[in-house]
Amino acid sequence: MASITHTIGFDHAQNHLFTVALRIAKPAKQQVLSLPVWIAGSYLVREFSGQLQDLSATQGRVACAVRQRSKNEWVVSTNGTSALQVRFAVYAFDASVRTAYLDLTRGFFNPTSLCLRVAGQTDTLQQLVITKPAQSALDSWRVSTALPATRTDHKGFGSYTAANYDELADSPVTLGDFWRGQFTLRGVVHAFVVTGMGNQAQPGFDTQRLLSDTKRICETEMALWHGTGQQATPLPFDRYVFMLHASGTGYGGLEHQYSTALICQRADLPKQHPSGSMPASPPASGDGYTQLLGLISHEYFHTWNVKRLRPHELASINYDRENYTELLWFFEGFTSYFDDLVLQRAGLITRDTYLELVAKTINQVAQTPGRLVQSVAQASFDAWVKYYRIHENTPNATVSYYTKGALVALCLDLSLRNAGSNLDELMRALWLRTSGGPMRERDVVQALGEMGHAALAQQLLTWVHSTQDLPVASLLQAVGVTCADVAATTAQQLGVRVNEHNGLRITHVQRGSAMETAGFASGDEWLAVTVHGSTWRVHKLADVQAWVPASGSLQAMVNRDAQVLTLTLQWPQDARSTKPIKLSTTNAKLLTHWLH
Repeated sequence: MASITHTIGFDHAQNHLFTVALRIAKPAKQQVLSLPVWIAGSYLVREFSGQLQDLSATQGRVACAVRQRSKNEWVVSTNGTSALQVRFAVYAFDASVRTAYLDLTRGFFNPTSLCLRVAGQTDTLQQLVITKPAQSALDSWRVSTALPATRTDHKGFGSYTAANYDELADSPVTLGDFWRGQFTLRGVVHAFVVTGMGNQAQPGFDTQRLLSDTKRICETEMALWHGTGQQATPLPFDRYVFMLHASGTGYGGLEHQYSTALICQRADLPKQHPSGSMPASPPASGDGYTQLLGLISHEYFHTWNVKRLRPHELASINYDRENYTELLWFFEGFTSYFDDLVLQRAGLITRDTYLELVAKTINQVAQTPGRLVQSVAQASFDAWVKYYRIHENTPNATVSYYTKGALVALCLDLSLRNAGSNLDELMRALWLRTSGGPMRERDVVQALGEMGHAALAQQLLTWVHSTQDLPVASLLQAVGVTCADVAATTAQQLGVRVNEHNGLRITHVQRGSAMETAGFASGDEWLAVTVHGSTWRVHKLADVQAWVPASGSLQAMVNRDAQVLTLTLQWPQDARSTKPIKLSTTNAKLLTHWLH
C-alpha cells in the first residue's frame, strides 16, 4: 500500500459533495496538510479550501486534534507512529475546467480541489482510489483519467498512482456515462471522452469526424515539434486523454501534461452529413465547430508549450500563493498564434477562414485602448490581479497576453520568414536548447542569436516590453496580404460595449471615445434620446443610430443610480481610428511562404 492514499467517494452526488479519505502511513507528530489555492494554467488565486468542510482525523479509534492555521492549512496532532486517517467533504458545483463538479448526471474534479498536500511527503508516491458508487442511479458511470491504473475494474473504478503530488495535481478525473473513442499516433493512444451526450452520443453527433479532425491536429503539432520520418525525435508523453464536456452554454479549456479538460456547447459539436457518406466541408471562421477545433489545438499545443517548455518561475510550483512570470505572452500568446495556424496547415480550415481569424485578433487588440497602457510582459505578470478580474475599466488599462501575444508571434514568424527562417524552427530550437524546459526570456534571445537573428531578438524585446503598436500591416503585406478598413459597428464608432437584454445598459466605455467625452459611465441605462425637441425611447444601439440628426449632436437621457441625467453626445464624424479591418490576399504566390 502506498504511504499516501487519497480515496474519493461520490455517494452524495445529489448534494454535490465528494467525500475524501486521506491515509498517511507515516505521519509527522505535527502533520501539516494543505489544499492548493490555485491550479496551474489558470493564473488566479481561487481559494479551493472554501469548498472544504467537516475535516476530522483519527488514528485507529482515537480522534486527533486538528488546528487550522491558515485559510488552506491544517495541523493534525498525532502519535507519530501509527497511520493517520483524515476525512472531509468538498462541495463541487463549479461547471468549469478549473475545480470540481458533481451531480447525478456527471462528475469531474481536479485533484487540486480534492486532494490535500502532506507536508514533507509531496515527493512521495501518491495513490488515488476512486470508489464505485453505491447508488443504483449511477450504475452506468465509468472513470476516465490519464493517471496510470494499478488495479481497476472494467469501468475504471479502483486505484491509480502518481509519482508525486505534482503529477497527481495535474491529472483531472472525469466520471459519468460518457462516450469514448480513441486513436493512436506514433505509438501513443489518444483517448477522447465526451460527457453531456450519453455513452452512445446523441443522434447527429459525428463522433468519427471529431476523432479524425483531432487526430489531424495532433499529427500536425507532433510534426512541428518533433519532425517526421527518420529524423523525428521522441515524444515526451506515452498517453493522452481529451476530456470534453458538452454543455448548454459553456466554453473553456485547461491543459495538463497527459490530458486536457475542455468545455463546449453541444451545438458546436460536428454534425453528421444527411447522406451519411459525403464529407463535410471545412467550417467557416464564425462556426462553433471551428472554435472547438481551435480550443483542441490550443490545449494540445500546451502539451509542449507551458507544460514542459515552461517558465523558469514555474519549474517548481508553489501551491500556496501566486507564481509570477512575465512570459505568458510566449506560453499563451504563441500558443494562441499556432492554434488556428495548425488548423489551416492540417487542412481543417481554408486560407480565407484563417485570415478571417487573424483579422479578428488584430481587431480585438486594436479596439483595446489598454494596449497603449500595458505591455504584454506586464500583462503576464499582472494576470493574477488583472486578467482574471475583469471590470468596467479593464479594456482601457490592460491588454490580453493571449491576443497581443499572438500578434507578437505573428510578427516574429513573418519577420523570420523574411530572413529565411520561421517560428517553427525557433520553437524546436528552444525545445532542444532547454531539453524540454524550463526556460527564461534570455533563452529566446540567445536562440534567435544562434539562428543568426540577433537584431530581431532585440526587436522582439521591444515588442514585448513596450506599448508601441506592432507592424502587423507591413509584415502581412510582405507576404501578399493587405489590410482594408471595413464599416465599423455603432458600438465601435461610439467606443462602447453594451448589454441589450431588458433595455440598453452600458458595460464599458472606451478611453478617448465619444461616449467618454459625453460623460457616459459603466452601468448607465440609456433610456431615451432628444432630437429637435422630441424625446424618443431607445432599447438598442440601433434605435439610437436611427435618431442621429444631420448635426450629429443629440441629448441622451440615462439612468444612473436611480437619477435621470441628460448628456450631450456628439456623434463621431471620422471613426477611422475605430474601424475594424479585413484581410485579403493580393499575391497568392507570396502567401505560400507563410501558409503552405
